[in-house]
Amino acid sequence: MANTTHQPPFHIERRPEVLHRSGYSRSVLQSRIKNQLFVPPISLGERCVGWLSSEVDAVLAAYVAGKPKEEIKTIVSNLIKQRQQTMEALK
Repeated sequence: MANTTHQPPFHIERRPEVLHRSGYSRSVLQSRIKNQLFVPPISLGERCVGWLSSEVDAVLAAYVAGKPKEEIKTIVSNLIKQRQQTMEALK
């Protein structure tokens, strides 16, 4: 019988790609992360981080749609919670 468990595909973007897609400078990206206006990166190992493309897509879509900062903070918070739940389910 075939394994029907479906692992979600993850696409990881490194910082240069996130900066290019968003149009942010490195300092603006860091500021938005600090102010909970952009999802934080995930650790990929020692001195290596990346972002889930789906999370970057969601945040950028909110900005394009003209969502207010408080709504973007809610979106970021929900994405982080979903990330944690997904990681727990994979353990």
